[in-house]
This record gives sequence, structure tokens and C-alpha cells, in this order.
Amino acid sequence: MATSLLLSSSFPSSSPLSQPRTPTSNVPTSCFPYGRTSAKLFLKSSHVPLCSVRFCRRIMAGTSIGETEEESVEPVTVGEDSAAFDLGQQKISSWIYFGGILGVVLFLLDVVWIDNSTGFSKDFIAAVSGVSESHEIVMLTLTVIFAIVHSGLASLRDSGEKLIGERAFRVLFAGTSLPLVVSTVVYFINHRYDGMQLWQLQSVPGIHQLVWFSSFVSFFFLYPSTFNLLEVAAVDKPKMHLWETGIIRITRHPQMVGQVIWCVAHTIWIGNSVAVAASIGLIGHHLFGVWNGDRRLAARYGEAFDHVKRRTSIIPFAAVLDGRQKLPQDYYKEFLRLPYLSITILTLGAYLAHPLMQVASFRLHW
Repeated sequence: MATSLLLSSSFPSSSPLSQPRTPTSNVPTSCFPYGRTSAKLFLKSSHVPLCSVRFCRRIMAGTSIGETEEESVEPVTVGEDSAAFDLGQQKISSWIYFGGILGVVLFLLDVVWIDNSTGFSKDFIAAVSGVSESHEIVMLTLTVIFAIVHSGLASLRDSGEKLIGERAFRVLFAGTSLPLVVSTVVYFINHRYDGMQLWQLQSVPGIHQLVWFSSFVSFFFLYPSTFNLLEVAAVDKPKMHLWETGIIRITRHPQMVGQVIWCVAHTIWIGNSVAVAASIGLIGHHLFGVWNGDRRLAARYGEAFDHVKRRTSIIPFAAVLDGRQKLPQDYYKEFLRLPYLSITILTLGAYLAHPLMQVASFRLHW
């Protein structure tokens, strides 16, 4: 789960808009004399308050002034559809370009950072280890360094993109964050059993199944921007997205929830002080991301984010239980999509590849 931190770069776009535009797909065309074409032209030329759209929808649905919107029509969706993937809109050239970029990145990562004979990670780990002989402190320090760099660059995105452009800033962000997360993960794998044993539950019946299932589920809480691989690799221009469907209906900060689930499951399984230190660092980083993410989304999207915030929650299912979020009858279809099928396959593959990851990490002697 820690490796997904890099891909969850939900930081704001550089193009500030004082008022978000309401998506034309949610505006009734009967509100405009010439159908959807005039609706698009109207919305392109002006910012339409969300309340105006809601009022129009209520009038067309025959709702009286005294009736509530929830009693008459479905809520207006102002955010984007999470994990949507239209195969017909994909360009083969873009994915070939993506494959080439991925190959170059992995090659440079190995030569410049991972390989002990040419890379800098061994010296980096040695420098951090010089702070203390305690594996717990080193583990926590590595996590904090990554968190500062990751969240710091995310917070500087607006000014950074203005200075060097969206794609160049994404390359800077990934090129700085990816080596740090690799070092942190490898150190955790190599030293996860070096701490003081606090409990031993691995022999308890059902614990392995519980930890496996929890870890599997945690990856379905990846932030939807993770699925935009072409933007992650800067093949497409990176954008800031305001998601509202799918996993966002359950929790507005799925990445944090997934990380908590992963950390709790692995801490229960390992049961020592190194696992506790790693979990404290990762959970703390994601809790900060909850506050910082909401702050940046509010600054970027204004009223539209306020609308999404009112209908979602940080704690999973809280907005559903108190009636602020009404799940569609066919809600399950928002997960029957290619990105989640890919997550299922990759998560199962990662579990089966655990022995290979451990052997590869041991050979680095970090």
C-alpha cells in the first residue's frame, strides 16, 4: 500500500477558477430553448450557480416550492465519475508512449537509485541510519522524509506549474517521490522483524485470512486519480479532479482509509515495534493529507467542492448512514469497471509475488 502513495497525487491544478462550472450533462436541456447545444454554449460563457440548476430541475420535475429536492429528483452531480474508462476513446499511440516512459523510468530508477554499485539509495539509507541505531526511529524517519517531500511538492504545485509547466512539474514530483518510497518500502521489508515483539498472533486461527482479506480490500480504496495512468506518467496533461461517484460516495478520502486498513492488518500480523513505527508514520501522513487535500480542493473548486463535501464524509459510510449520501440502486456498477478489474489482478499478483519482493529486497542489504 505504501507504494500507492506516489500515485495518489491529489494536489490542485494551476488554473484557478473562482466558480466551478456545472457539468452540462447534468443540466436539463429543456431549461434551454435549443436543447443541449444552447446549454453548452450558455455554460461556456458564464458561471451558473448550482442553486439555479437545482431550481430548474425542480421546475421541470413539477416539484412544488415546499418540497425538498431529495423528495423529487436525484441530486445534481457536480464532480467527475470515478474510475470511468472508455476503451473507444483510448489512443494506441498514447499507451505505446506510456510503455516507453515506464521503461525509461524503471531503467533510470535502477541505475541512479537502486543498484548498489551505481545508485545513491544505499548511501541515503546509511545516512538516515546514522541518526540512530534503532530500526524504529530509522523507519519513522524515512517515512517522515517521504511525507515532507510528497506533501510539500503537492502543496507547491500551483506555483511550480506556473514556473515550469504541468508535465515538467509532474516529472519533478515523481522523480523525487518515487526513489524515496522505494527506499522506505525496501527498508521496511528488510527490517520488519527486527523490532521488539509486542504480540504474536500469526498462529491464531483465522488471522492470516483476516489480514489477507483486509489487505486485499485496502487496495480498492485507492484514490481514483491513481487510475489515470496517462496523467500519472504525464502522457496526458496532469489535471486536478473533483471526484464524486464510486468509492467517493463511501469516503471522500479513500486513500487514507485504505492505508489505515493496510497498516492495521500488517501491524496485527507482524506484531512488533517496527511495524508500529511504520504504521504511525504512514497513517499520520495520510491524516495530514485529509486536511491538506480538503483545503486545496476548496481553494480550487469553491462551491462545487462545498457541494461534494456536504454529500460525502471522511469516515466511511457516515454520509450514507445520516442520509447526506444516497447510493443509487445500481451502485455496484460503479465498481464493475476495468480499473477495478486491474486492481483485483494486480493485488492478487502482488500477494503471490511477496517471496520475490522479499528476495529482491534482501539482496540490496539496505
